[in-house]
Amino acid sequence: MASKTVIDKTVPLDSNDNVIRKTELIISGVLRGGVLLSVAVILIGAVYFYALRFAGELPHPTFPDTLHAVVRGVLNGDPLAIVVLGLLILLATPVLRVAVSIAAFAVEEDRTYVIITTLVLAILMFSIFGVGAWIGRPGATEVQDDTLMFFFFVFFSSTFAGFIGALVGLGGGVFIVPILTLVFNVPFTAAIGASIVSVIATSSGAAAAYVKDRMTNLRVGMFLEIATTTGAICGALLSSVLDTTALFIVFGVVLLISALPLVMRLGEELPTGVVDHKWARRLRLPSTYPDWRTHHDVAYHVAHVRWGFSMMYVAGLISGLLGIGSGTFKVLAMDTAMRLPMKVSTTTSNFMIGVTAAASAGIFFRRGDIDPAIAVPVALGVLLGATIGAKVITHMSNVWLKRVFLPVIVLVALNMLARGLGWL
Repeated sequence: MASKTVIDKTVPLDSNDNVIRKTELIISGVLRGGVLLSVAVILIGAVYFYALRFAGELPHPTFPDTLHAVVRGVLNGDPLAIVVLGLLILLATPVLRVAVSIAAFAVEEDRTYVIITTLVLAILMFSIFGVGAWIGRPGATEVQDDTLMFFFFVFFSSTFAGFIGALVGLGGGVFIVPILTLVFNVPFTAAIGASIVSVIATSSGAAAAYVKDRMTNLRVGMFLEIATTTGAICGALLSSVLDTTALFIVFGVVLLISALPLVMRLGEELPTGVVDHKWARRLRLPSTYPDWRTHHDVAYHVAHVRWGFSMMYVAGLISGLLGIGSGTFKVLAMDTAMRLPMKVSTTTSNFMIGVTAAASAGIFFRRGDIDPAIAVPVALGVLLGATIGAKVITHMSNVWLKRVFLPVIVLVALNMLARGLGWL
């Protein structure tokens, strides 16, 4: 069994632990601050928009989908431009988190992770300002549905999606996309744009708490983000030239097969007999997390880093190629290949999915696929649900978390198969 040591908050940390703890608090603060600022701006714009809408002053509202148009609209008092600005702040939060992490690792004098995180930031910048500008189509786009009934229904549905997403490391798109497309006849591209927003909202809302509570393995997340962001860019590029119908079917079947090892270990609370991979030791990936149910610190090891890294590239590729959250693949990679405890796998996945989504968010924004009338209730609902989920997970065992995660995997796989077969 993995070793355990009793948590004693009265014992002072050594200087290195204090520095690492400061890094965690800084990153958590950036995520929390980005979420609060984005929510404040979104609510100001939304209230202003619906006030004008009900007064009949916005008969055919359109929203800007370029940064220049957003700035011009905000200066002119356009409520939808204010809403889009709030969404952009939310979308930029994972990017800012990566940038701040570079400085935090520099303070730790950890040159390895300064280089790793700088590489992740460079990939993100290339995706947002390079690929996004190349693929995007600037202009103003008409909103799909701006009724209050639509707003509240999507809000409450997204709250449930955010809650489940926070528990199992997903972005909630598996619930949101079918609801939007089947119930409200929202175009598939707009539903995918809302799904991207839900992924980032889940990640930012839940990860702020997980990092603060030391549930997330920052180094595992930062290292694997190199693979996921690269894969997301490759997927977004390939999506414009490949027919993804068959790919939905293939990945749905692969996901079901990949879940089998999890079924075999459904009753396992902690991985046993795990030996650190040589890369894990060099990159200082093994760590501990506090189990507040038992009041113990749980130490764990990290195996098969190369397999995990390869699977993360595939997860990013799926995210960019099919426009879905790839949290299920991330969790499976860390749980099955790298043999991390389930709590660490899901919380670290939450930490990473926002960055993976941010790598393709610029592309969806420039395409006009992020409709604020759809994205706003999704973002607000998911943030509320993710906040609740982040509080619940600390009181759950790894076994119960697996029992929640397993049916979600099956649901995601069936969702992908249904899309591939044309049923959605």
